[in-house]
Amino acid sequence: MKLVFLLEEPSMKVLLDVLLPKIIPNIDFETIPHEGKSDLQKSIPRTLKIRNDPNVKFVVVHDQDSHDCKKLKQRLLDLCKDTNKQVLVRIVCKELESWYFGDLNAVSTAYDSPNLMKLRNKSKYRVVDNIHNAKLELRKHVSNYNAISGARKIAPHMDIDNNTSSSFGFFVTGVKRIAELTK
Repeated sequence: MKLVFLLEEPSMKVLLDVLLPKIIPNIDFETIPHEGKSDLQKSIPRTLKIRNDPNVKFVVVHDQDSHDCKKLKQRLLDLCKDTNKQVLVRIVCKELESWYFGDLNAVSTAYDSPNLMKLRNKSKYRVVDNIHNAKLELRKHVSNYNAISGARKIAPHMDIDNNTSSSFGFFVTGVKRIAELTK
């Protein structure tokens, strides 16, 4: 069995290529990045139709940004419905950098910046999935932050079991569940 991850952006691929072996050890996976939301959404039905291997299951990962989470998830599920494939859809609330704020220890270690840990005490950062424009917020605290290199630096330090982002937790739980079904 194999899990194929359809991703909105290349930085998510960089992150997941490091994290997935921790989340689903001994499960074969492939991560396919896209160039944004519209590219991903156009690709979903096409990719699901051409991948005819019955031993493949899919995970779609899409940023919420300013969309209504439930409506966005339903729209993505609708793109999958005519394919008869098993697909897990996970929405990142609000964007990938929210997951980083959920593990400030990883960011602090990656950028050798212990002062970042103080952000945990500020109300703005207590519910990380509510941070609007988390990428911009991260750049305020890490001046040299870049999406791709940031994913490369932060991913090795992330603790998959201790992240305060609810959407990260739902992602991990969902991936583990679909992986169990692939055995």
